[in-house]
Amino acid sequence: MAFSLICNGSPLPHEEPHNAAVPWWSFTKTVLSAASLTLVRDGLVGLDEAVPEGPFTLRHLLRHEAGLADYGELPDYHAAVARHEAPWPAGEMLQRLDASRLRYEPGTGWRYSNVGYLYVARLIERVTGLALQDALVQRALAPLGVAGARLAKTPADVAGLAYHPGWVYHGLLVGPLSGAALFLDRLLAGQLLPDALLREMQTARHLGGAIPGRPWTSAGYGLGLMQGTVDAGLTVAGHTGVGPGSVVAVYRCAQGARSATCAVFHAGPDEGRAERDVVDRLSRCLAR
Repeated sequence: MAFSLICNGSPLPHEEPHNAAVPWWSFTKTVLSAASLTLVRDGLVGLDEAVPEGPFTLRHLLRHEAGLADYGELPDYHAAVARHEAPWPAGEMLQRLDASRLRYEPGTGWRYSNVGYLYVARLIERVTGLALQDALVQRALAPLGVAGARLAKTPADVAGLAYHPGWVYHGLLVGPLSGAALFLDRLLAGQLLPDALLREMQTARHLGGAIPGRPWTSAGYGLGLMQGTVDAGLTVAGHTGVGPGSVVAVYRCAQGARSATCAVFHAGPDEGRAERDVVDRLSRCLAR
């Protein structure tokens, strides 16, 4: 286990090494969301304008409300990953999933979809004219002072895992935990987006109450943010991500003038364990 903790904007000493690059898994979605919202900030795209891939908007994609299915639903996908096969081309994956067939009318339901974030990544590249790596650095990582994060391209980029990052079709960021914590802390402190857009980002669709084995008592999803209350009585925002062999959880909590942000990386598939570790460290930080 490794972690990085920021209390009231200042990093605290770490109990475990944290400088090695680890997969950020679905925390990558938070970075993609932030980068795409800078395009909205700059008037280059509209949050509620339809995107070329379908009759849904950027808001729908970021909130998982576009009506899209997810390739994680395909047994063949999991079998191919387990056999360490080369990733399918994106077009083949979309065809296997029948991705053009919406599962519900956009905006009327909720269904977690990595395909939606593939479309977000394509939107960022299309509008900026940059490769995704360069666009994320220019639009999100560098403005928040985050260095050392990069998109994984080969299995060698995902240290210690027999896994090809090409199976994450929206892109997989790898980097130090300190970078993930710093990114979320500065993003939610208002250092990238204007207040109105930051409020939009943190306006969550309520998804339900307690989740067995996890600390959530009320769960929701905003624009690239998992958000809700946890059993310690805190309201947190951030993202959990899980992949072969590990889990990452990155969350921030603010109470009045005090704030805390924690990123945790655990070996194994237990999302609840990583989230509980984050909640415990956030609670102790806020109680100082």
